[in-house]
Amino acid sequence: MAVGAAPTWAKGTDIPEAAAPSAAMTRVLDYVQSQNSTGFLVIQDGRVLAEKNWPAPEGDAQYALFVYGHDTHGALLEDVASQQKSFVSVLVAIAADKGLLDVTRPVSDYIGKGWSKATPEQEAAIRVIDVLTMSSGLNDQFGYAAPAGTTFHYNTPVYAITKRVLAAAAKQPLDVITRDWLTSPLGMQDTTWRKRPAALASVGNDTGLVTSPRDTALFGLMILNGGLTKEGKRVVSQAGLQAMFTPSGTNPAYGRLWWLNGSPYTVKALAGRKDGPLIPAAPTDLVGALGAFDRRLYIVPSKKLIVVRTGTTARDADFDQQLWLRLTQAID
Repeated sequence: MAVGAAPTWAKGTDIPEAAAPSAAMTRVLDYVQSQNSTGFLVIQDGRVLAEKNWPAPEGDAQYALFVYGHDTHGALLEDVASQQKSFVSVLVAIAADKGLLDVTRPVSDYIGKGWSKATPEQEAAIRVIDVLTMSSGLNDQFGYAAPAGTTFHYNTPVYAITKRVLAAAAKQPLDVITRDWLTSPLGMQDTTWRKRPAALASVGNDTGLVTSPRDTALFGLMILNGGLTKEGKRVVSQAGLQAMFTPSGTNPAYGRLWWLNGSPYTVKALAGRKDGPLIPAAPTDLVGALGAFDRRLYIVPSKKLIVVRTGTTARDADFDQQLWLRLTQAID
């Protein structure tokens, strides 16, 4: 991925209101609304092409566990599920920039021995980079399944260890790191870590990142702008960004807690390996922060484009493909 060399976002304190959508974008909005979406935001080259928020679906008890009120623009504040992984990836890169964290060192160097159920020798071989690329070699119960760095297994419980590593490396709580390094510099006023209800914590990741479409867009714009805020302040190095978006050795569609488009094959979280890119209809340089229930942040440097989608599970099983078939007709 070629991240942006210069900011494309005008200076200011907030995202401006959207202009009237084009006919093609109206068709996109109609489709997105039909797919159980609660929020949708499209920004291209500093222009808001579309922004819509819809009510929460009625009678969806599981979705209700992810909702924490509304922001000042009427958008639902949602726990964005595994989208949080990509936010954590940026925090890891910032920690590396600060000299606090070396991803080539073993996880146990930061949080001590015995964090897994592997033997001491097997555990000592698991580096931070192996956790970031979902190639720790551990199963969901932290048992040894393969040598570190040899196989891709999308493993949320083991990923959650990364948050402990960050806090230990920085010697500060995760919420303090997130505020000081990321959300405050970017003006993300609605983004916080929350303790998850027991029903969600049981998956092995007991803190959720609660945010809004606009805050998620500000995060994406920083990535698009090569690690700079809209005022030109550096948040993360370009080298750190490039490392995040370098395909991993075990899955070319995955970097460091980011999904990557344009690869010859994709190893999906639950569906296994398939030939072709992650989203065939999307630009090949797309990178994505993807979460359960089709929570989406897409970043496309070649189009200077940010797309955010919140809500619950889309009706179409191939939602990403169907959305991008429509989006490509609505953007330059």
